[in-house]
Amino acid sequence: MPKPAASHLLAAALTFGLPAAATANVIEGRAEVIDGDSLRVGGTEVRLFGVDAPEFTQTCASDGAPVACGAMAKEALEGLIGGGTLHCVAQDTDAYGRAVARCQTSGLDVGTALVASGWATAYRRYGDDYVAAEASARAAGIGIWQWEFELPEAYRASQQAAHEPRQAQRPARAAAQASARPRRFEQGGICLIKGNHSRRGDWIYHLPGMPYYQQTNAEAYFCTEAEAQAAGYRRAIVR
Repeated sequence: MPKPAASHLLAAALTFGLPAAATANVIEGRAEVIDGDSLRVGGTEVRLFGVDAPEFTQTCASDGAPVACGAMAKEALEGLIGGGTLHCVAQDTDAYGRAVARCQTSGLDVGTALVASGWATAYRRYGDDYVAAEASARAAGIGIWQWEFELPEAYRASQQAAHEPRQAQRPARAAAQASARPRRFEQGGICLIKGNHSRRGDWIYHLPGMPYYQQTNAEAYFCTEAEAQAAGYRRAIVR
């Protein structure tokens, strides 16, 4: 029997390899909503690709009065999913070790539905996939577009900046005292900084008030950032 040409063998290998590679990116299962754009699907943490919803602790403003739009965005995502099964295809992995994925339920693209209903913005940093849906929601004044709000990305940056040390704004003596006495995060004698090991093996710590602090399962607690860093942890990167 003649031997198959090398080119035929390569073509066969690629053909049979494609389904396995595609399957590796698929995440399916019942979904548990964490916040307006984050879920657990079949036990895997997923960040919806291309959309950016208000953080759970974020508020919007209605004639100067705060509105819990972050919590409402979470409820909106729960309503879209309705306890059903999600089919997600991972596009990337973020700094928290979450799969960044496009998800569908009953043939409906979750990102499109969320943005079109006004409960998330198009995350232009990562593409223009949902810009048209955002424009439609904005024009209709629905969801978060009925109020004044800070873009979620800007809100996260402001929250991180609020926890950054401000030695440059302090007198030299105050700065020296601050460095000698690191800020302590504790309440009732209990340390509040959460240390967590990501699935990628990163050791990360979260300060109270940072995004995903509430959702983080702590494997260690620390009272100061210096203690966390000495134990091998680095501060979480807010995106």
